[in-house]
Amino acid sequence: MGETDLGTRIQARDLDRQGVTDSDGSVLAADHPDAPIAEVPQVEDLEEDNSPPTPRFIQDEGSWKRFKWVPYPARRLIKAAAQWVRGPANPRRFTIEPLFPQVQHAPIALLDKYLPRKLHRAFAVLAYFGLWILTFALVMRQGLVASEVAQWGRPVSIGCGSTYWGSGNSCGLDGIDCRPFTDGGFLFRCPANCASYQVLNPHAVGDQEIVYRPLVVGGPPLSGDGPAVYRGDSFICGSAVHSGVVSNANGGCGVVRLIGTQRNFNSTSSNGITSVGFDSYFPLSFTFEPGISCEARDMRWPLLAVSVVFTVVFSLFVTSPALFFFPIFSVLYWTVGLATDTPSYTDVPSLFTRELGNFLPAMFVAWVMYDKMGIRRTLKGLTAQIEKTVLWLGGAWVGALTNYTLDFIPIQRLTPHDLNQQPGARAALAIIIIILVVIAAAQVWFFRQEARLVRYLKLYALLGLGLIICAVLPDLNLRIHHYILALLLLPGTSLQTRPSLLYQGLLVGLFVNGIARWGFDPLLQTAFSLRGDAPMETPLPSILEPVIALGEPNPNITFTWKPPPGGEYDGISVLVNDVERFRRYFDDGSSVTNLTWTRDANLQANEYFRFAWMQGSARGDYTKAGKWDALGQWTQMQPGPSRMVKRSEGGSFERL
Repeated sequence: MGETDLGTRIQARDLDRQGVTDSDGSVLAADHPDAPIAEVPQVEDLEEDNSPPTPRFIQDEGSWKRFKWVPYPARRLIKAAAQWVRGPANPRRFTIEPLFPQVQHAPIALLDKYLPRKLHRAFAVLAYFGLWILTFALVMRQGLVASEVAQWGRPVSIGCGSTYWGSGNSCGLDGIDCRPFTDGGFLFRCPANCASYQVLNPHAVGDQEIVYRPLVVGGPPLSGDGPAVYRGDSFICGSAVHSGVVSNANGGCGVVRLIGTQRNFNSTSSNGITSVGFDSYFPLSFTFEPGISCEARDMRWPLLAVSVVFTVVFSLFVTSPALFFFPIFSVLYWTVGLATDTPSYTDVPSLFTRELGNFLPAMFVAWVMYDKMGIRRTLKGLTAQIEKTVLWLGGAWVGALTNYTLDFIPIQRLTPHDLNQQPGARAALAIIIIILVVIAAAQVWFFRQEARLVRYLKLYALLGLGLIICAVLPDLNLRIHHYILALLLLPGTSLQTRPSLLYQGLLVGLFVNGIARWGFDPLLQTAFSLRGDAPMETPLPSILEPVIALGEPNPNITFTWKPPPGGEYDGISVLVNDVERFRRYFDDGSSVTNLTWTRDANLQANEYFRFAWMQGSARGDYTKAGKWDALGQWTQMQPGPSRMVKRSEGGSFERL
């Protein structure tokens, strides 16, 4: 037997001795002078436990048999950290005690007084939802109604990215697929907030490359006399805002008219937009008819007000977590998808169909978020009605309106390419990471106090491992979208604390905005889908020094290039002022190695040339622009490819 058994038997005998009494029958204590001498342990008892006690450091060594290579101080540190992570022996569960409970419980008391039965409350919820749907539909209908304009009819709704001239070379050789260039026009209607619609990849305008700004080329004359004139590839709505035809805050309508070839497009600043200048000609230009007015209004702000009021009132009276979460989630989704951040669409039925297609899977994910990712735990038993409304619901609306509330952050997409080319993006990302680290540290402390930290560390270790595996997969790129970021961070808000209410609402709103606006884009995407208009790293034509003839009757310039590398390319494409003017194939072994471009003798303008190899109908990367100025001098193009934009903030440009 061990030391424990020996001590037990000795203690038992001592207790028996304490029962010894003196002559008058009183009990003698063990330390009394007349008490019997305590018996010493028997020899056999000592022999039964003759093994010395094991030192503590040896016991610790036994648990680290497989890790003897780890230094002892490191083992002690690891053991202390593991003990700390497990949390206190008596964990606590955080709950929010309402500030001013009588005030915050007043809506609940009012509901108990007038609707005490569950059946009555169920009918009230249905009626309230029906009232919101009816009000939302009527307000939205008012936004679809626009007055007719004599000789032009009713306005046609267009998106912020609508243009006459297609992106890239979609207009074909000499722009034939984008005709007519003149004597055309229509009555259009623009939504609100088109001034913030930007190109997200560099777009070539002559020898300039613009990015992260509205594509508006041109404007009114510098003298101020005459109409504003814009290049044909400009955003129509952005140009209308720049010229003052429509309001950026409320949208509006106007008449756009094609005026054919124009030159010398001025750069001016007006109504929050600085346009791009272009000192040459372009075959398609447009202006806006003055004096045209029609009654049309973008109803996103009234629709937002209707939904915010509905959700605030609903939040104040509802205590059930499920009854609070799912209706609020639905209202957020449809308000974002149909009003505040709609995707590009041609008509309302197509928009509704698209949003409905994403709504059903979004609701399934919402159930997972509620039941498995901590939302139920955070909202269960919460009776701080005003604090819940301000923190959780307010945070949800801020997250759902990220196209307005977080628009100041100079990060459009979390890709290395975008972070490197957008000014301020890396600094902003560093600040965001620091803020997230501070928030995570505070959340770790709360989870430890509840003795749940180990579980969540295991979860995030598993998620981190999954992201690492996705990041190293060949031929695929990891893309963290809005909704994926929200799903990754949401489990870390599974606490009933005031900060967690705010964080959780923000993340739910961020998820809603991502799905309603962009849909369920994949976590892994190919390099081609992410590249968009980025260079494909194809070989560039090697252009020799051109031969310039400035004599009569018309000056000309002759370009010569070296043969294409290998046999992969079978033609060459040449852009002049961003319009494809020359396309030749090397058929039947013939070799086209030069191009002569003739200029009108009366043209006093610069011209910009770019070259690309062709493979069938596909074009490779274009060179940067070389300039043949108005005086006949040639400026050689800089090394590297130029870029023709294909994407914008709202997806592909919409050519009319």
